[in-house]
Formats: sequence, structure tokens, C-alpha cells
Amino acid sequence: MKFPELRLRRLRHSPGLRALVRETRLDPADLIYPLFVRYGKKIREPIDSMPGLFRYSVDTLVRECARAHRLGVGAVLLFGIPARKDSAGKSGYEPKGVIPQAVRILKREMPDLVVITDVCLCEYTDHGHCGVIRGIRRKGRSIPGESSGTVDNDATLPLLAKMALAHAAAGADMVAPSDMMDGRVGFIRRTLDGAGWSRVPILSYAAKYASSFYGPFRDAAGSAPRFGDRAGYQMDPPNVREAIREIALDIAEGADMVMVKPALAYLDVIRTARHRWDIPIAAYNVSGEYSLVKAAAARGWVDERRMALEMLTAMKRAGAGPILTYWAPQVSEWLRE
Repeated sequence: MKFPELRLRRLRHSPGLRALVRETRLDPADLIYPLFVRYGKKIREPIDSMPGLFRYSVDTLVRECARAHRLGVGAVLLFGIPARKDSAGKSGYEPKGVIPQAVRILKREMPDLVVITDVCLCEYTDHGHCGVIRGIRRKGRSIPGESSGTVDNDATLPLLAKMALAHAAAGADMVAPSDMMDGRVGFIRRTLDGAGWSRVPILSYAAKYASSFYGPFRDAAGSAPRFGDRAGYQMDPPNVREAIREIALDIAEGADMVMVKPALAYLDVIRTARHRWDIPIAAYNVSGEYSLVKAAAARGWVDERRMALEMLTAMKRAGAGPILTYWAPQVSEWLRE
């Protein structure tokens, strides 16, 4: 009997058949839309390094979130751009800060919209690091450790908890610590529980690498370090087993969902974590991944739609549940067509 050589191709020859046997599917409900919020009114400020994206004042943010919500986007993630910065990032945990203001209004206008808030000091500190720097420079004195960006891990934890608490009290549906300080998930969990916010889940940036893909985000948020780098607290890109240890620790401390960031260059980390834990694993399709495609598409070198959908499908195929992507509204429109 002759072997049927074309048996695999038989299920590929029409769009309907390909859709029928498709193994991995994107859904707008799985997408989380990252947004940048600043003070002011009627502001919709283009971000040069991230074409098609903007910094929003709260009033224009509401309109953009409403648009995404109508398209079926599952959630939004808010990053704050403060009016002032200092060495301790105080504006990041003020109850009347830009993020608590935005959360209150969004939850009032769209109660069904899932609002997640970023919990980190980097956008709010004048030095751009994700925590308190040991021995801040005073009166021109050079303090040991500052040149390398040495962060005081334990001194940072109470400030992150204060930020998470301010967001929860404003109505945030979930808080997402992105700082990579050791022990911050447990500290935040105890703080929220002690203040009566035990229902608020934590999405931990559990495996966040010291990546070259963050440049456009740092431009958008004004959060680039003024000295040193973040390699001392974010993960070393060659390491996978270390990522598994990080994720395990955050789960043990009370994380309800964990994230791998960036996504595209770390699909193996997503896959490894998916095989090990039955917990939602998010993937962050970061700014550099977005902007590279946008730049190439603007020159006619790639098909933006096809490439974006292929990248996001790869993340889903690797085992990601929710995907954070700046393409969220566009992808939702594409998937409807």
C-alpha cells in the first residue's frame, strides 16, 4: 500500500481547514494594554520611540481605555509619570498621586475594566533606579556604591508596599511589582492583607531580565538610570534555572500570577515555567520588541500585522496566559476581521 504523502497538507489547503485545526489561538480577553499616565488635562503626547503610542492625562486616558474595553481587551496596566521626582520616589506612593487618581476615575467610569498598576520606584526617583540607593549623594560627597547603582533592597520594601496600598485603596484590581527586589511580594502581601485588601491579587514580575529591549519604555516613562545600570537586581540574560528559582520564591510569598519579561527572547523561560507550575504565567511583549517591528514596517521591510500576530502567537504557544502588549487594541481589531 502506498503511503499517503499528502495527508498533512490536506488540512492546510484552505483558510477554513487551517482555522479548524489551529492549536493555539489569541483572544483579546487575554491581552493587557500598558499605558503611560501623566498630570495635566487634554494631553495625548506622542512617544517618538514608540510610534502609535502616547502619554495620556487622566481625561484622555479614560477615552483610550474605553476604546480598548469596547474592543474586548482584557485589562490595562498603568505606569505613572510624576510631576516631580526625588531620591525616594515619594510621589509614587502618595494617595493623591497620578496613578491613584487615574484608578479612581477609571473604576468609576468603567467598573468592569480590569485595572492593574505597576509598582516600582524607577519612574518616580531622580536617579532612575527601582529602589532606594544606599547613601544618597549629599553636599557633593561621593558615596561608595552609588556609581554602580547599589540599591538598598530592604529599605525599598516598605516604599513598594506603600505604593501598592495606595493603588489598592484607590480601587486597583491588581498590583504588579516590577522592581525585582528580594522579598517584595511577601512584604506587599502582608501589607495589603493587614490593611484589609486581601482580595487584591499580585502579578509579580518574577523573571525580569536586565535586557536591552527596554530602551523605548525608558524614553516613554523617563525612567532611565542616571548612573550605573540595573544588572545588580534584574536577571542575567543567560540564566534559566535562576528564573525558576525567582518564580518559585514569588509563588511561595503569595504571588497570584507571575510574569516573564521580555517575552520574545525568553520563550524558553515561559515554556519551562509553564511545565512546572499550574499558575497563570504572563508574558510582556516589551517596548523594544514593539518598536523594532514598527520601525521595520515603516520602511516597508516587514508586514506589521503578520509579524505582530506571529510573535504573540509564539508567546501563547510557549505557554503564556495573559500577554502584555502595546498592540492590544490593534490586535483586537485584527482578530475581529
